[in-house]
Amino acid sequence: MLTRRDLLRAIGLLGISPSGWCEPIATGAAQDPSAGERPALRFGLTPVILDDRVAFLRLWASWLERQLGRPVVFIQRARYREIMDLLLRGGLDLAWICGYPYVQHRRELTLVAVPRFQGQPRYRSYVIVGADAPFTALRDLQGRLFAWSDPDSNSGYLYPRFALLEQGQDPDRFFGRTFFTWGHRHTVEAVAEGLTDGAAVDSYVWETLARRVPELTRRTRIILRSPLFGFPPLAGAPGLAPTDLQAIRRILLRQDQDPIGRQLLDELNLDGFAPAEPALFDDIAAMAERLDTGRRT
Repeated sequence: MLTRRDLLRAIGLLGISPSGWCEPIATGAAQDPSAGERPALRFGLTPVILDDRVAFLRLWASWLERQLGRPVVFIQRARYREIMDLLLRGGLDLAWICGYPYVQHRRELTLVAVPRFQGQPRYRSYVIVGADAPFTALRDLQGRLFAWSDPDSNSGYLYPRFALLEQGQDPDRFFGRTFFTWGHRHTVEAVAEGLTDGAAVDSYVWETLARRVPELTRRTRIILRSPLFGFPPLAGAPGLAPTDLQAIRRILLRQDQDPIGRQLLDELNLDGFAPAEPALFDDIAAMAERLDTGRRT
């Protein structure tokens, strides 16, 4: 994990003013660039990135700017659908999204790269409960209060519903009540605070929190680990120029070979970025189709 000394060293190497690097990153559309300056690359982020990393994201944006030779603006939204709407309508150039919305729009989007986590470009869905709760399996949560992360999340919504369907249960009637937390960290916090009996969360987020805030995840317990799925990818907007796509992909795929880029990846709890093919997300597409079929029958 990056220490403050590491961050300050990287800030100096990147030429960022220490007094300004903690200012909030953009949360809306990028401003028009000044005359003669290349337009900013608008990079959208969903809650797959922990939402308390403003200072880090400013540093990552500065590193990307040096590599690309143009401004980079991170644009965050609390809900996956908001980022997808911006991406599909031209309000973003690329975004770090989830595999579920990707398979729904794979004809319109272009895969840029996929993160490598724990040695591979894959992750899981975790169903979690309180550390002292009596539940040991998903079936034990029947009639209980359950938290979803986001309706467009594979790990936080699609997979656990599919798992229930595979067990012969109706995902819409299995739990007593459900609600959305609109963020994977919020999901872990809801379980840890006893606000819900169980929840579905992204394994990458849970494992990253276990590394960074172990006192939080220690108050939860995993009762179900899904099969491996394609990790939430970086996807290019329908209008992203091929030259921009190639430049961004080349920089991301080589980020782990750059000293500061490697430190940034460590802070993200990632090994690096890898090329991605649509087939990596076929299992997610198959689950979505099966759930649609189940609703119609």
